[in-house]
Amino acid sequence: MVKKFLTTCLLFSSLGMMAQTRHISSADSMKVVDLDEVNVISTRAGATTPVAHTNVTKEQIEELNTGKDLPYILSLTPSVTTTSDAGNGMGYTTLRVRGVDPSRINITANGIPMNDAESAQVYWVNIPDFASSAENVQIQRGAGTSTNGAGAFGATVNIQTAKLGTEPAFGYDQSAGSYGTHKETFRFTSGMLGNHWAVQGRLSNIATDGYIDRASVRLGSYFLQAAYYGDNTVVKFITFNGQEKTYHAWNYTSKYEQSLYGRTYNSCGEYYDADGNRHYYENQTDNYHQQHYQLLWNQNIGSMFTLNMGLHLTKGDGYYEQYKANKKLYLFNINEPGDYSTKGDLINQKKMDNDFYGFIASLNFNNKRGLQASLGGGWNKYDGDHFGKVIWAKDVLIQPDFFYYDNNARKYDGNIYGKVNYEFLKGLSAFIDLQYRHASLHMNGLTDDYDKQKNQIIFDERHAYNFFNPKFGLFYQISKHHHVYGNFSIARKEPTRNDFEENLGVDLKAEKLIDWELGYKYQSPTFTAGINLYWMNYTNQFVLTGQLNEIGEMIASNDNSGKSYRAGIELEAAYQPVHWFRWDMNVTFSRNRNKNWTVAATQEDTWEDQGTLNLGETPTSFSPDIIFNNIFSFKWKGFKAQFISQYIGKQYMTNTGFDYAKVGDDYVKMTLSDYFTNNLDLSYNFKLKSLKSATVGVTLYNLTSLKYDNNGWAYCEIGKDQNGNAYAWTTDLYESGFAPQAPLHFLAHLSINF
Repeated sequence: MVKKFLTTCLLFSSLGMMAQTRHISSADSMKVVDLDEVNVISTRAGATTPVAHTNVTKEQIEELNTGKDLPYILSLTPSVTTTSDAGNGMGYTTLRVRGVDPSRINITANGIPMNDAESAQVYWVNIPDFASSAENVQIQRGAGTSTNGAGAFGATVNIQTAKLGTEPAFGYDQSAGSYGTHKETFRFTSGMLGNHWAVQGRLSNIATDGYIDRASVRLGSYFLQAAYYGDNTVVKFITFNGQEKTYHAWNYTSKYEQSLYGRTYNSCGEYYDADGNRHYYENQTDNYHQQHYQLLWNQNIGSMFTLNMGLHLTKGDGYYEQYKANKKLYLFNINEPGDYSTKGDLINQKKMDNDFYGFIASLNFNNKRGLQASLGGGWNKYDGDHFGKVIWAKDVLIQPDFFYYDNNARKYDGNIYGKVNYEFLKGLSAFIDLQYRHASLHMNGLTDDYDKQKNQIIFDERHAYNFFNPKFGLFYQISKHHHVYGNFSIARKEPTRNDFEENLGVDLKAEKLIDWELGYKYQSPTFTAGINLYWMNYTNQFVLTGQLNEIGEMIASNDNSGKSYRAGIELEAAYQPVHWFRWDMNVTFSRNRNKNWTVAATQEDTWEDQGTLNLGETPTSFSPDIIFNNIFSFKWKGFKAQFISQYIGKQYMTNTGFDYAKVGDDYVKMTLSDYFTNNLDLSYNFKLKSLKSATVGVTLYNLTSLKYDNNGWAYCEIGKDQNGNAYAWTTDLYESGFAPQAPLHFLAHLSINF
């Protein structure tokens, strides 16, 4: 199948090369730029699209792109929170929008789906330094406009990769700082070759020891694209990859463990020898290689139509290795027949080998007189093998290449959408967006789980979903400086592979979102301000339970979420009274609640069933009620300074609404405390005869050395006291974990452009 796909790519490319071949003059440069952007036009919000969105420009990305992952670069946009396992914003990081977890956020690059087909997440560690190859990013909050790939169920992140440029250029970026962190990036652009061709690329190396003990990150990546520019045609071939080796830091640590061993304690890889001495396994690492290919064809058809088509292939291959101490051997099929009690130490590897491929297409119309329309869609297939083997066991002879589980998952995803934006009265536009989407998932083979009768569970899962997602809105340009908009959207999304794994044999219901948005914006040369109100009403919303699976992934469930909602006000403002000073601010006030959250009550100590309890309306996990960002920017000649502040409100790690769980006469914390951090970025740009530019600077993070956590997990039982009131309890002080973030740290950076 892969060979057929690549053959199709080559044939498609050859057809594109047969397009018109006129010299591209400066008068045609705007046409080329427009064609470069065709891949994202059909899935992006435009100036009059009634959708809450933020555009992040190339300049804004470059200002913050000194080493931390893309989620941290986007963290200053409204309603965004981030997490970091290593504690310093590198390696395993995540992005949440309006409290929506990463598996419900749609992410595309040039309109091509980037979400992992099974988990529905983007693992940024697999595409390191992708920010250095981004031309711009648009974040749509809420249901957004119809897009390709994973269902957008709270936010959409649309990335356009770098334009090639018409002039030759070469650049080098270097960062180095705290915790052994360093980043090296080489960039080049050929400029226009033979009036029609251009090549552009990047090579990156990133490493850090991490703030958390042994949370090392070793990343390598490249980005390469070649393009042909004709009179009305652009054909691009893009390939990029990521190679990562990351030490596990996903267990997090309880406050009790931190009191014994310090904030940076990491229990991953921990084991004890016969004398009771503690050791850590050196190769407790995640190892993964991800290779991407995109072939894009953009075509002008007359003066009003543009066509874009794209083929894509993503190849993933990797494993994680783990030392497991004192585990029952039958769980790994290395026990004697009938022996279900013997325990021992072992080292296992869990592996993946997968292919994700498909196509996208859209036909776009613009009569330049107020009518714009798009007809598009795409189809994707995922084929992934999952298998695991034990590579060593203490005092046990292991068969070479023996797999104790082996299963396959296939997912098919297809959608078709039509969009119309029509200015039917002067300044007043109507927007209609209709999408049909189909998704099906097949899972077969031996799992690594066992039932209560100690029988190995076999996957035999087949699920199919069909969704109709309509969206309607109005945009009114009241005057030159004022506009308002409103929209109504319905979105539906299928469960992920992880959701099915945690609920084997259950025919899980799809999620449904009804989203209402109402916004106003004022714009002038010196001052911009906006307000957006949203009401996101859910049925069967999958919410994070607060628990982790054995590889550190958040477990989600909709068993008892029933009805839930996210409601909020997003405020934005920017003020630039003089050319050398700018003030940007945004704040989100929200209320995120589960209605009628029900739980099974259990008697403390005796574990007796106490029936079902309705906890009423409870806070939704990992959804702060306040998110605030503030940026003061100063520019004077070549000098630039930014003082950046961020406040994240309190977050519950479960959906019970309890701050603490009782442990005998003690308590375990089950919330993330609010935190307020400040960063300072200083830089100076030199103009030299031998260089286009040279910039040196330093970024100081967490200036006040605040001790805070931005992620965690928690588990509790619910019991009834003597008066019948509910309370949370656990069995020991280890039943919650936290992801401590680094105190004051820095990154010095250098950027040279030839």
